[in-house]
Amino acid sequence: MNPAPQVAITQIGGPTVLIEIGGWRLLTDPTFDPPGRRYRFGWGTSSRKLTGPAVTPQALGRIHAILLTHDHHSDNLDDLGRALLPAADTVLTTETGAGRLGSNATGLPPWTTTTLSAEGRPTIIITATPCRHGPPLSRPIVGDTIGFALPWDGQHHGQLWISGDTVLHQGTRHVAERLRIGTALLHLGGVRFPITGPIRNTMTGRKAVELCQAIRPHTVIPSTTKDGGTSGNPGPPSNASSLTLPPTSDAASDGSTAASEPTSRPE
Repeated sequence: MNPAPQVAITQIGGPTVLIEIGGWRLLTDPTFDPPGRRYRFGWGTSSRKLTGPAVTPQALGRIHAILLTHDHHSDNLDDLGRALLPAADTVLTTETGAGRLGSNATGLPPWTTTTLSAEGRPTIIITATPCRHGPPLSRPIVGDTIGFALPWDGQHHGQLWISGDTVLHQGTRHVAERLRIGTALLHLGGVRFPITGPIRNTMTGRKAVELCQAIRPHTVIPSTTKDGGTSGNPGPPSNASSLTLPPTSDAASDGSTAASEPTSRPE
């Protein structure tokens, strides 16, 4: 059996996270625009970016794969983030997103897999997991989103799971039934818009706790993407927040959590 790889997870801002696994460098939902940008989503909804990234695109270095939960909302893929896509070896996203992006993008329906393999690096079999980015029957309006589960040799507590932008629903509960999760990177914020009243488009902290009670992960890393009712008391980071995991484990030994600040506000 190969030795377990060194793992580091760096929160860059909002949904953007750099994941380093034994030589692999993976990036989630690239958002690198400066603060102040307003993004419009249609149907009278929009958000304004409050905080810039803690790492510039120029400082990232090579990216082997971009894990893009969805391409059609600019607070998950903004202009500077979109400019990074051609430089990555591959972009994994939804089927509809891959159709729009073309080039090096591969679409994954929920519960399908693809494999990252290279000499000298651990093999990672990536599974797309289901998301619902709003209430029941909202998919024709809000579009498709997916999450990602990443297993590799040497994980003691289970897979790394990136929830994607989703509410708590049957699909996320299936993750608890089908996968053993060691580290959960959860997209939170409980985003809502004035035009839709109390309807939430991502998980609140309370719903995240309910999900974690089912999944029972060893480590939870909240990725607060919108200021719509976030949990905890995140403060403004001056630098990227990084979590280095020991090579014999897939999660921090103390089961601690990390938090990030809201980076955009629904309007």
